[in-house]
Amino acid sequence: MNKLYQSAVHRNYWIAYVQGLGWVMFPTGESGWDKRQPARGLDPLYLREMPVQCAVDAGFPQHGYTPELAEVA
Repeated sequence: MNKLYQSAVHRNYWIAYVQGLGWVMFPTGESGWDKRQPARGLDPLYLREMPVQCAVDAGFPQHGYTPELAEVA
């Protein structure tokens, strides 16, 4: 199950927890998911959970993410 967060510290990035991948951050702009990177040092105090549909334009997978399938494609 994917979870999406907005950060008060990283305003131009989405923060996400993706099962099988862990915590990642990616730019809020179009195709931002393609530029994702590991998210480290996050403080939960500054995170607010958001509906995953908010990051559709950035390419965030709504219905799960399988790293093995994504690497093949």
